[in-house]
Amino acid sequence: MSNAFPPTNGAIPQRQLILGGVRSGKSRLAERLASASALPVTYIATAQAGDAEMAARIAYHRAQRPAHWETVETGTALGAAIADAGAPGRLVLVDCLTLWLTRVLCSDDADALLAAERAALIEAVRDSAGPLIMVSNETGLGIMPMDALSRRFGDEAGRLHQALAALCERVVLTAAGLPLVLKGDAIEATP
Repeated sequence: MSNAFPPTNGAIPQRQLILGGVRSGKSRLAERLASASALPVTYIATAQAGDAEMAARIAYHRAQRPAHWETVETGTALGAAIADAGAPGRLVLVDCLTLWLTRVLCSDDADALLAAERAALIEAVRDSAGPLIMVSNETGLGIMPMDALSRRFGDEAGRLHQALAALCERVVLTAAGLPLVLKGDAIEATP
């Protein structure tokens, strides 16, 4: 992918969090950064095909990724998937944290599962053996939802993003396909 957004200093941050709204360009940016790293990539997908439309979306995204990337589809055990895939000299790309969070919150015994899996995720990110890029939807820019589950989702996503941002060397907010670096080294956008 020649249209990469490489770090300006040539180094790959150990941990990166890329946030943005729907169709903001966050996944495309993460994939470009992964490609620009020239490292082998393990792509951890968290989406689940609950209907035909979502299955088509997943198939489309699979087709867009380089064929030589390893893909791991995970359920709620995201921390374990990151720990298993991580290795020195191998980049792990997770897309997306909010889809994972939705699966956890909609599961049976969500409270216990959230506590355990969030802790496992934080530990895996903190201890990542190789470079890690995580993609997530920034949902905290809209109005307060009317129902309890949606409010809880917003609260938990915000808490998760803050905890992960504290661990990451680079945090980026994307809008209209443009990266705004909130923490860490700048990203050059090349035409």
